[in-house]
Amino acid sequence: MSEETKTAPSEEEAIKPEAVEEEVDGEVEAKEEAEDTPSVEELQARLAEVEKALGEAELRAQAEVQNMRRRTEREVANARKFALEKFAGDLVTVADTLERALTQLPEDDEHVAAAREGTELTLKVLLDVFKRHQVERIDPLDEPFDPERHEAMAMVPMPDKSPNTVIEVLEKGYVLNDRLIRPARVVVAKGE
Repeated sequence: MSEETKTAPSEEEAIKPEAVEEEVDGEVEAKEEAEDTPSVEELQARLAEVEKALGEAELRAQAEVQNMRRRTEREVANARKFALEKFAGDLVTVADTLERALTQLPEDDEHVAAAREGTELTLKVLLDVFKRHQVERIDPLDEPFDPERHEAMAMVPMPDKSPNTVIEVLEKGYVLNDRLIRPARVVVAKGE
């Protein structure tokens, strides 16, 4: 054979362009993967950040649960404390009616003495029940006018009283556990 035939590679030994491309692509991918792969220090820094974020999130979640528990306890306590509010508001009119009845029954008439005594006892029992359930009367006669607890129905000039003093109580007010059920309806002294 000639020398030419000896140096020429066979078809199997010939370098194929596809093989060269695959080899180059493999090297490029390996380099890219090596560049994309973070170092141990970077991974540790990321892990520390994630742990810190998780710790903060856990603290926030615990605080939220604690706030929710407190809010629920407060709402339950208020529900118990003010459960009688509507009922007491309705009973206030009964107390008003009994007081009006007492003003209509003369004290010195023997014919109505039993009715008067029964009405007084009924009113006393009702007021005792109010007291047991923290319902208190507001009777502000000769006290300074308080717009948060009193409702002024009229203002009358009274030179012998200081201005804004309650001079007459038309209807007594009531509070339940320091929450106003009904304001006292009053007449107030007017300044000159």
